[in-house]
Amino acid sequence: MDSPRPTLTRIDGSPVRALVVDDELNLGELLRMAMAKEGWDARAVTDSRHALEVIADFDPDLLVLDVMMPDLDGVELLSRIRANGNDVPVLFLTAKDAVEDRIAGMAAGGDDYVTKPFNLEEVILRLRAMARRHVAAAAAVDDLLRVGDLTLDEDAYEVQRAGTPITLTAKEFELLRYLMHNALRVVSKSQILDAVWGYDFGGDSGVVEIYISYLRRKIDSGSDSMIHTVRGVGYMIKP
Repeated sequence: MDSPRPTLTRIDGSPVRALVVDDELNLGELLRMAMAKEGWDARAVTDSRHALEVIADFDPDLLVLDVMMPDLDGVELLSRIRANGNDVPVLFLTAKDAVEDRIAGMAAGGDDYVTKPFNLEEVILRLRAMARRHVAAAAAVDDLLRVGDLTLDEDAYEVQRAGTPITLTAKEFELLRYLMHNALRVVSKSQILDAVWGYDFGGDSGVVEIYISYLRRKIDSGSDSMIHTVRGVGYMIKP
C-alpha cells in the first residue's frame, strides 16, 4: 500500500491557503472541494471585486482565476493584484485557446494556465507544484521559525509570542526549536531525546516531560495552548 502523501503547509505549520475566482459557481465549488481534500484552506468567490477584498483579508498562497468574468476579467484583476506588490502564484482558467490570451495572462504576471474543459487531477497537480515552490521561496527569505503567533530566531537566539519576548534556557530553546521544525507532527520522547539530548544520553527519559512542562509555563502561560500531549505517542506543537 502506498504511504499517504504529506500535507503541504505554510512555514508556520498552518494549511496552505487557496482562492478560486470564477463566475461559474459550480466550477468554483468543485475546485474548492478538490483543494480542501489536499488539506488546504480553500475558498471560492464568483466576482473579481469581491475577490480583491478576500485577498486582502485572506492572504492566499495560491490563486485560480477565470479569465472571462463579467465585472472585471482575470487579467485585469491580476494586474491590480500585482500593482499592490502581491506576488501570489496564479493559475488562469480560460475557455479560450488563442495564443494572444495566454500571452496576455502571462504578461500580467500569471504563472500557469489551463483551458476549459480541463482534467481536475491535472489542475491539482499543477497547483500542488506551484504551492511547493511558493512555500519553499517563503521559507528561503524568512530566517524565523513561525508557528501561529510564536516565533523563534535561530540566529539571534530569541523567542517571542505575539510580540512578547520569552526567555528560555539553552536546552529549552533547543527543545522548542525541534518542536517548531516539526510543527503539526507528533514526535516521540525517544525522538526528542535523540535530537535534543543526543544518542548517548544516559539519564532518565522523564527529563522530556519535565522540560515540556517548563516550556508550557513560558510559551502557553496566559495564551491558548500550543504544546499538546498525544497520549501514548508523544508531543506536538501547532497554532
